[in-house]
Amino acid sequence: MRVLLIKTSSMGDVIHTLPALTDAQAVVPGLRVDWVVEEAFADLAGRHPAVEQVLPCALRRWRRHPLRVRRSGEWGGFRARLQATEYDAVIDAQGLIKSAFLTRLAHGPKYGLDRTSAREALSARVLDHPLPIPRGGHAVSRVRELFARVFGYTTPDSAPDYGLHRQQEARSLLTPGANLVFCHGTTWPTKHYPEAFWRELVEWADEAGHRVHLPWGDEAEKRRAERLVRGVPGARVLPRLSLEALTERFLGWDAFIAVDTGLAHLAAATGMPGVALYGPTDPRLTGVWGSRAQSLGAEFPCAPCVQEKCTYRGSLGKGVEPPCFSSLKPQWVWQRLLEVTDP
Repeated sequence: MRVLLIKTSSMGDVIHTLPALTDAQAVVPGLRVDWVVEEAFADLAGRHPAVEQVLPCALRRWRRHPLRVRRSGEWGGFRARLQATEYDAVIDAQGLIKSAFLTRLAHGPKYGLDRTSAREALSARVLDHPLPIPRGGHAVSRVRELFARVFGYTTPDSAPDYGLHRQQEARSLLTPGANLVFCHGTTWPTKHYPEAFWRELVEWADEAGHRVHLPWGDEAEKRRAERLVRGVPGARVLPRLSLEALTERFLGWDAFIAVDTGLAHLAAATGMPGVALYGPTDPRLTGVWGSRAQSLGAEFPCAPCVQEKCTYRGSLGKGVEPPCFSSLKPQWVWQRLLEVTDP
């Protein structure tokens, strides 16, 4: 059965789709999936054993220079590849106008989220089979249910299997020598764990004899990473790495601490034990979900506020920015990490 999957971005959304592919591969004979995904995530999508071909797109880049893209033939080449196959099913697993645009171009019966389930209701208008998937559940569960409805099987109640296989078992943090990764970079100001708290965690990991690796995505994150490792012999700032190279390292490292960021989901998907810290966002909807990963949500009057800027004006958490992270003190986070890695 030839299937076209359209889920272009973001990193977290791409990762949340992997368990649905594992479910479908287990019950649909001869499943062969082509996946339309942003070029930055092509390697990640192609790692799943159900994926036969990745069709990289560059919608973000193309929108900035539409005339240049048309003249270069890049758009025409992509469109030709997209329309080269008559699929048994085309699945829009994103529910956005941009994904609907691509879905409409593809050949085959079109499935996806109905207007009450999609983030952008108009996306359902291009579908032959709009399906109701209740909102309010975790992103992983919603995609798994969507695939189950498309292919006619019962949604498994098993833990999600991302189809990514570790190079080795994660080692215990009770003995020195483990490799930890601290994913400190994120988007909204309110999602950032306080830098002083990060520093405490770096120092504790170093004192326990472990190595701490800090990735970064832009210059601001690189400077913060450099501050966090200053004077700590067991901590280092990673060089700029591709997502492919970082994935390979995650598959061999032993534990993680992260904020609400795509790398948190990648860490959990690789089977790495760890904890992810949520202040303004709701871990029940987009928290990490892995065999040995836990989401720690702030216990604060206004959390989760789902706001990019903090508007809290009370006295709780005084001296901590954002104040909701005052409920996730470093000592408690470290203890939870030890519990996850050595249950």
